[in-house]
Amino acid sequence: MTRLKDKVCVVTGAAAGIGRETVLAFLREGAGVHALDRDEAELELLAREHPGLRIARVDATDPDAVQGFHAGLDRLDVQVNCAGMVAVGRLTDCTADDWRRSLDLNMTSIFLMMRAALGLMAQAGRGSIVNIASVISSIGAAPDRFAYGATKAGVIGMTKSVALDYAAQGIRCNAICPSAVETPSMTARIEAMADSAAARQAFGARQPLGRMGTPAEIAELAVYLASDLSAFMTGGAIVIDGGAKL
Repeated sequence: MTRLKDKVCVVTGAAAGIGRETVLAFLREGAGVHALDRDEAELELLAREHPGLRIARVDATDPDAVQGFHAGLDRLDVQVNCAGMVAVGRLTDCTADDWRRSLDLNMTSIFLMMRAALGLMAQAGRGSIVNIASVISSIGAAPDRFAYGATKAGVIGMTKSVALDYAAQGIRCNAICPSAVETPSMTARIEAMADSAAARQAFGARQPLGRMGTPAEIAELAVYLASDLSAFMTGGAIVIDGGAKL
């Protein structure tokens, strides 16, 4: 499996969920991977399990940390931005802190990461950026997801803008838009509900396929978008939702 052989890849939110599975999928495909997260303990555990993996504790919302990390790279072929959060509630439930944290983690982190990557990719005349958005965005809405939906719509907007502005420099930018995915954060939210069994069933029932997606399934799409097999794809908001928007 060599779809990403010799490519230098950076993945944020790499300690868990979609980010972690993307790291593992990229390693299997022959990539040299830098795994970034704020959770240093989980990164170190991941590195012990996969000795070829390079890790760095980077807060993707910190401009200096992001710029400093990229300054240490000689080249960058692929960047996957997985870091994010879900704020629960309607507009009138959304506190100023909820709004700031949603903007910081779901949008500002991607802005900073892409800005730092574009110079390296432009020098090489190639590159692929993959942003994790959501079907809860400009594609559709869900109850009690005001800040999340707004910021994930922003991710799609940033993706399309970068794709258009940098296509002539050989840089592609696409967004992956999943529906419910069974990540550790999703599991924690379900288990915190009064009737977790009913909540899990309800989340699965949102998809006509009758279940939530898995992080590994999202990671496989990230592999495709990172690879040269998707060389004619840019500016896309690719839905992977178990049929939820059919």
